[in-house]
Amino acid sequence: MRAITVRDREAGLHGLTLTDLPYPAAAENDVIVRVHAAGFTRGELDWPGTWTDRAGRDRTPSVPGHELSGVVVERGYGTTGLAVGQHVFGLTDWARNGSLAEYTAVEARNLAPLPADVDHVAAAALPISGLTAWQALFDHAHLETGQTVLVHGVGGAVGSVAAQLAHEAGAHIIGTGRAADQDVARDLRVHTFVDLDAELLEDIGEVDVVLDVIGGEIRDRSTALLRPGGTLVTIASPPAIHPHDGRAIFFVVEPNREQLAQLATRLRDGRLIPLVRTVRPLADAPAAFSPDRRARGRTIIEVTTD
Repeated sequence: MRAITVRDREAGLHGLTLTDLPYPAAAENDVIVRVHAAGFTRGELDWPGTWTDRAGRDRTPSVPGHELSGVVVERGYGTTGLAVGQHVFGLTDWARNGSLAEYTAVEARNLAPLPADVDHVAAAALPISGLTAWQALFDHAHLETGQTVLVHGVGGAVGSVAAQLAHEAGAHIIGTGRAADQDVARDLRVHTFVDLDAELLEDIGEVDVVLDVIGGEIRDRSTALLRPGGTLVTIASPPAIHPHDGRAIFFVVEPNREQLAQLATRLRDGRLIPLVRTVRPLADAPAAFSPDRRARGRTIIEVTTD
């Protein structure tokens, strides 16, 4: 099968190549998925799991990419809950070969059924950003109807999904970004947009929840905006400043089949639309990792089309 692999940590982006790999083996409780579309994170080449398995052993050549949408073609011993021929989407394990391949082995529990009429490209853009937004807002911040949520980076992958979920939950949404994000924020029905280059963060007033994807000074200054009992949730780095009367939480997204199913329902019904700006074939995946090739919104790799 064809796959994007990386062999040399020192080579960085230049080490990404399209090559042939053996068809994967299905371990216990795995499924083999024929990948139709895949998502990736540009920082993956800095992650330890890209280079070593959970026991710390070298696992190169490794296949990056951890978001996928495709069709189950094989089940491993003991696998339940998914059937051969079923459309699925979800996350591959951080320390196993990923989704930038024609076939990949995935723990079945990390996948959810995908309605057959949902586009694979849209579905592949959702697992990390969708689960991150869901878990930040509802598992960690416990967002409620009528509360005010400040979403940093509202024009990005996580922020845009968070704005849509918060709107459906009946929250008042303040979104931040650069001037170019204002049109996206308007389309997402954000109530107030703040240009971080031209407006003061402190003029926002008090909020119940902050979702931070930026970190650093923006994250730390946002702590002062929390109402008593409020929550700041960040995925950038552990907070340096904690609120006097509230919580500050750093977390890493986790696979969750039930939450994926909730996202799939919203995707099918048109209530949730991930921001996909570019679709590239598998052979173009190495170039898509490059920072100078970035487009606004997600870049999704279309692996197979039949």
